[in-house]
Amino acid sequence: MDQGRYDRLPAYPFPRLRALLSGAEPGMAAINLSIGEPQHPVPDFIPKALAADPALYGRYPPMEGTPALRQAIAAWLSRRYRLPSGFIDATQHVLPLNGTREGLFNACIALSPALKDGQMPAVLIPNPFYQCYAGAAVAAGAEPCFVPALAKNRFLPDFAALPEKLLARTSALYLCSPANPQGTCATLEDWTGLIALARRYDILLFADECYAEIYFDTPPVGALEAAARTGSLSHVLAFHSLSKRSNLPGLRSGFVAGDAKLIARFLSFRQYGGAPLPLPTQAASAAAWAEERHVEENRARYRRKFDLAGQILGNRFGYYRPDGGFYLWLDVGDGEAAALRLWREAGIRVLPGRYLGHDEIEGEPKSNPGYPFIRIALVADEATTETALRRIAACL
Repeated sequence: MDQGRYDRLPAYPFPRLRALLSGAEPGMAAINLSIGEPQHPVPDFIPKALAADPALYGRYPPMEGTPALRQAIAAWLSRRYRLPSGFIDATQHVLPLNGTREGLFNACIALSPALKDGQMPAVLIPNPFYQCYAGAAVAAGAEPCFVPALAKNRFLPDFAALPEKLLARTSALYLCSPANPQGTCATLEDWTGLIALARRYDILLFADECYAEIYFDTPPVGALEAAARTGSLSHVLAFHSLSKRSNLPGLRSGFVAGDAKLIARFLSFRQYGGAPLPLPTQAASAAAWAEERHVEENRARYRRKFDLAGQILGNRFGYYRPDGGFYLWLDVGDGEAAALRLWREAGIRVLPGRYLGHDEIEGEPKSNPGYPFIRIALVADEATTETALRRIAACL
């Protein structure tokens, strides 16, 4: 085993943030908006579902998930994305996961080949990016290739413009929609174009859609919805989670759905090292996917907080209302300097955009697309969010 492989892992954002703020005291009562951990109430039916049958903790759960959970997921996908009847088969196209991060990481290891076009495979990653993607590429023995996601392209990477030689050796590509951190949603045309590209070059399309249920006007189009237009799920896997949708990050419950052959291979891999969801967790998860009232209430809370952000920040710092998700992506000139200042003067903990990006030129921070930005997670309650936004506006 090549132990040196993991030396190529990018530094994780939150240890970097702790190092940046080390030794600095907060100037006011601390408010943490650096991490995307929802703080809204847990749906009231979840504790009841978890406690309904404690004896289930005494049984090994099936790795493939209970029929009830897989059927609830398939039914939700069909409703949410208006899929043709029978397009999603609960037994072939759905696999429960310990949240999306576990799935997004392990899918690349399980499904990326050792060689592609006779060379080390490439894995395409938006820049800025969720660090899990790069870690997955490295762990799979592939080369992470960072593709800028810039404002001029609606913060979506232009994968199709990459050189033919790179695409020929690409084994997988990641796209998050709504994007973390920018909140851009891929359109139907974006998804269908990516699916065509994936099939042309035999690339696995990993669609990270964990923020898909946090939006303001129009529900984001999904990769499976686009795949349905082609009549096939080939090359497409979509990842979803209850963490953001249902305010259940600690439940560690998500799923992957798509190409039946890929699902079967991924299940085979997970039989060796995956962790199945406990049976009470599966029962609670099935209940959550079947219930929409709490999701609508959740969206309304985020909508009100973005209304506050628009009122307080106005047109400063390049503020815009994202298509979806719960992040502000503010251009403050130097994200690290702004993050340190906000902590020292206002007690607000935010994440420098550079920590979510990759330096295009090694050792030159300004070559990093995230360098000028800070990411602010609007995850706290409305009163706390308003306090934080007013401090940020006054400080910067």
